[in-house]
Amino acid sequence: MPSSAIELTNLRFGWRPTEPVLLDVPELRLDAGERVLLYGPSGCGKSTLLSLIAGVLQPTAGSVRLLGNEISAMPNARRDAFRGANLGFIFQMFNLVPYLSVRDNVLLPARFSAARANRMGDPAREASRLLAALGLSATDLLRTPATRLSVGQQQRIAAARALLGRPPILIADEPTSALDPESQQAFVNLLIEECSADGTTMLFVSHDRSLADRFDRNVDLDEINRVAAKRPSS
Repeated sequence: MPSSAIELTNLRFGWRPTEPVLLDVPELRLDAGERVLLYGPSGCGKSTLLSLIAGVLQPTAGSVRLLGNEISAMPNARRDAFRGANLGFIFQMFNLVPYLSVRDNVLLPARFSAARANRMGDPAREASRLLAALGLSATDLLRTPATRLSVGQQQRIAAARALLGRPPILIADEPTSALDPESQQAFVNLLIEECSADGTTMLFVSHDRSLADRFDRNVDLDEINRVAAKRPSS
């Protein structure tokens, strides 16, 4: 595996050519196995940057490399397959499938990516293990449609789905926002334990700087985004 898991070079992004550039990041690199907290105020472009890293959005200019692969230059089908095999993503809005059960939502990565399925042996057993670690182990609960559960439970389901199949890269977009302080600590502990055990690189976005000491490195998006320096001070 390349020493660099995520590498951005001269990355620029704007929603439309006629609108101002939102992101202008000369460089951002995460080493393989590194855990990084990315923080910044609401509206500064954190979620947009994650979408660019995941290949959901395409940069206006510059390079996005994951595990040594230039994903911004990949055809759509190849990029989708690469993302499915190598990237776990905890979305801010969860993106659970409402008509699927808890267990079936967690198993989705194994169904869409043979590489993810092959890394875990028995997908159903691995899904049960992750859900139990997150406090969701009752048999009747696992069969319940995911969106019938509380917001906090849905957030943990999304985390289990992202971790399934030991992806080399885990991206988490404000994953603790719906959890109480005790659940938040348990949740972060699980992510760190799972990532440490598998050598997974984790990019964790939050506005909560109290989590800073749990990570190898902290990055303020406003400090690496040249657009921020041009904003008028309030």
